[in-house]
Amino acid sequence: MKLTQYVVDAFTSERFKGNSAAVVPLRDWLPPALMQAIAMENNLSETAFFVQAADGRYDIRWFSPYKEIDFCGHATLASAFVLFQSGAPSPITFRAPAVGEVPVVKLPDGRMEMSFPNRRPVPVPVAEVPAALRDGLPVAPVAVLRNAQAWFAVYENEAQVRALRPDFKRLAELGPLDVTVTAPGADCDFVSRYFWPANGGEEDPVTGSIHAGLAPYWVDRLAKNTLVAVQLSSRTGTLHCRVEGERVHVSGSAVQFLRGEIDV
Repeated sequence: MKLTQYVVDAFTSERFKGNSAAVVPLRDWLPPALMQAIAMENNLSETAFFVQAADGRYDIRWFSPYKEIDFCGHATLASAFVLFQSGAPSPITFRAPAVGEVPVVKLPDGRMEMSFPNRRPVPVPVAEVPAALRDGLPVAPVAVLRNAQAWFAVYENEAQVRALRPDFKRLAELGPLDVTVTAPGADCDFVSRYFWPANGGEEDPVTGSIHAGLAPYWVDRLAKNTLVAVQLSSRTGTLHCRVEGERVHVSGSAVQFLRGEIDV
């Protein structure tokens, strides 16, 4: 069986930046073991598969090289990019069990804006911070929060976030939760990094999903509703965020690297 596959760099307008996602449009679902094998072969942060339903929406699933993922932002952005490039009208609506419907709108400037459920993190008392998090981060954060996806470690400044060299073996003990570190940005509203050794790899280049939690935190702290965020991986990526009640809107650009055919 031959399938068309795309590789798209998400949250960037520059090829070889942002976060690469493989996108495989399907007519019908493949066996989960085969989708996992394709994701392992691609060895990117995520491979997205989607099927258009009878109602016009797109059911979507995401796989890291390790496992199926409940919620992935950059591969959703990449999937929307593929559909818009093929002529699909805006908006597009994806859906997945963990997050429900995720509409994506193509903005006039070419960016694509996704609407996520608000996943605002809650503060964690010092006594409840797990030892694996304390030991895994060489510099103690000024605050720790948590949502259903990750631990949030807040630092005083961007330089601290850039300089962190985590102990990934210790952070892996926190699975299934991942870890994001964040601080005010020098040239943007806030910065972050994302570590997920239990679920996909050591450091994710750009993580759209975690901004469903980061944006509400920084909106409250900075008292402004529209934010520009930068994820400080070696590839870097830029995310535009705004919060409207129980929805968090995250937008970015994307650029295609590859369109090809795979044999499975």
